[in-house]
Amino acid sequence: MLPYLRPLSRPLLHQAKRRAFHTVPALRSSTFINLLASDNPPPVQVSSITPSGILLADGLIIPSACIFLGGKVFLWDVPENLWEGWTQDHFEIFEAVVPKPELLLLGTGQTMALPPPSLRAYLNEIGIQTDFMDTRNACSTYNLLSEEGRRVAAALLPLSPRSWRPKSESQNSQGSVTAL
Repeated sequence: MLPYLRPLSRPLLHQAKRRAFHTVPALRSSTFINLLASDNPPPVQVSSITPSGILLADGLIIPSACIFLGGKVFLWDVPENLWEGWTQDHFEIFEAVVPKPELLLLGTGQTMALPPPSLRAYLNEIGIQTDFMDTRNACSTYNLLSEEGRRVAAALLPLSPRSWRPKSESQNSQGSVTAL
């Protein structure tokens, strides 16, 4: 497994209060037909963004940075300070995946912040069109494009930085917290 990614596991998810957020339900009736929806809805849809994390349509919340790719959710280990210490290794999953997404939506948290030119050049070099926006808009755009059946991926930072690594109550001799 790539060092900065971890498949999403249910124990790390929490229930959260629901707030209204744009999702498009498949309409099936005698008068309305959703032409964009298929018989199989996209496996990952975002319901809302809260200070606690990203709330999925099934009621589960992802408390930290994550990547939606190929209908799966991966927890994404990124530095807490935006763009400090980021390298190409944080995006190497997009080199390994086949087929590559048509578009990568990079949600940069509460506000939109462009990554350094070296990271933008790297993503362009591996053939992935990237759009940068705040996480709330990235989630809404992801919902819409995935509903249309587009091959879209989203790399999302939460509104407030938070690590996905569980912390143990004890610390080792150097004073750092050990992961479980």
